[in-house]
Amino acid sequence: MNEREFVDKSLTLSFEFNRYLIAHPEVASSIPKEAQIFFILEDDPEFTKAEKQLAESLKKESSLPQIFIKVQKLIPPFESRLLNPQIVSTA
Repeated sequence: MNEREFVDKSLTLSFEFNRYLIAHPEVASSIPKEAQIFFILEDDPEFTKAEKQLAESLKKESSLPQIFIKVQKLIPPFESRLLNPQIVSTA
């Protein structure tokens, strides 16, 4: 995984986690203010290794709390919100 791929995935995870927090505000209240948030992806050990290395290097520079969010999988975005559209007539 190159740096660009790592940054892209990190941004995507951050965005999606923010969306999750909006839908589940009770989770947000359990995260310390100013916490550094890192992700553990069960299906991407290469990303997880890089994320843990980043967390370790930042830990040396900062006293902010660190939180790790374990994610089973990042599913691809949907292209359409339509569910099972079917052509029933060709007029």
